[in-house]
Amino acid sequence: MALCLNQVFNKDKTFRPRKKFEPGTQRFELYKKAQASLKSGLDLKTVVQLPPGENINDWIAVHVVDFFNRINLIYGTMSEFCTERSCPIMCGGLKYEYRWQDDNKYKRPTKVSAPLYMNMLMEWIETLINNEDIFPTRMGVPFPKNFQQVCNKILTRLFRVFVHVYIHHFDAIISVGAEAHVNTCYKHFYYFITEFSLVDHRELEPLKEMTERICH
Repeated sequence: MALCLNQVFNKDKTFRPRKKFEPGTQRFELYKKAQASLKSGLDLKTVVQLPPGENINDWIAVHVVDFFNRINLIYGTMSEFCTERSCPIMCGGLKYEYRWQDDNKYKRPTKVSAPLYMNMLMEWIETLINNEDIFPTRMGVPFPKNFQQVCNKILTRLFRVFVHVYIHHFDAIISVGAEAHVNTCYKHFYYFITEFSLVDHRELEPLKEMTERICH
């Protein structure tokens, strides 16, 4: 059974409307180019490379938004299996625990459940990518100086979604027939973040063995 949007709407806050690119903008054209490459059957390592003449921040912005949409959908598909009871702590196995921190309610790293972490993460990312000062959509408006730093944090936290889903909910991935889709999304994500060194290698440790199997 393929991934289905209808499966996602089992929790009000888990799934959000997809962030879209405005037709006619450079970002939209880049997005179309990236999607066309994905569908062409090209090697994913090649697909993630910066096209000649393109701005790296535009390329990163397009992929951050696309990965947000895809990973949000993946988690939403199996969110019924990830509950306060089954996952009282956001973690990746016994060795890795992920605490939540933001600039509002949680000013210090705080232990929270996986569903709460996921919900706050998606809200946090959605706020950032809809902020014109961080992800400008108008022609001629420059990216902020800390843009890649912001994207590093977004992608690091999105990687943690993969860690939790693969380690704690792999059976659910299989049960909804999403294994091939999730694996392809992970490989695309992994090749992208490593192509541009966007996530610290230490963050990749929890999925190191699996990554060596499916990405090399």
